[in-house]
Amino acid sequence: MTLEERANIAANLKATGQCNCTQSVLKVFEDKIDISPEELSKIASGFAAGMGCMESTCGALIGAVMTAGMITNGSGTPKFSKEIVAKFNDKCGATICKDLKGIGTGQVLCECPDCVRNAVLSLGETLDL
Repeated sequence: MTLEERANIAANLKATGQCNCTQSVLKVFEDKIDISPEELSKIASGFAAGMGCMESTCGALIGAVMTAGMITNGSGTPKFSKEIVAKFNDKCGATICKDLKGIGTGQVLCECPDCVRNAVLSLGETLDL
């Protein structure tokens, strides 16, 4: 599966309500992660609406960083995280859920399915997936 296909499937999982943002990112990399799909879903279940219910980091971005750690067995994850965050910020305009959703400004920077798509792309570009 290409990176673009993974990104599109992840965005669709979120858009159709099958998964939260974090789960959507993790789900499209299940073939590269040695944890059952059920366990991945449970691990990611608390990150809906951004960590802290929109007050903190976007759930899709959290999913990308979690996936990087699992794919690399934790080797170099802080460096990869920094790069993933920078790429995501460039694509979406922010990394904090409430900023992405325009809470307080009224200006939505990036809709959730697009955040999910951009998180998958940022991860894939960083790890050459």
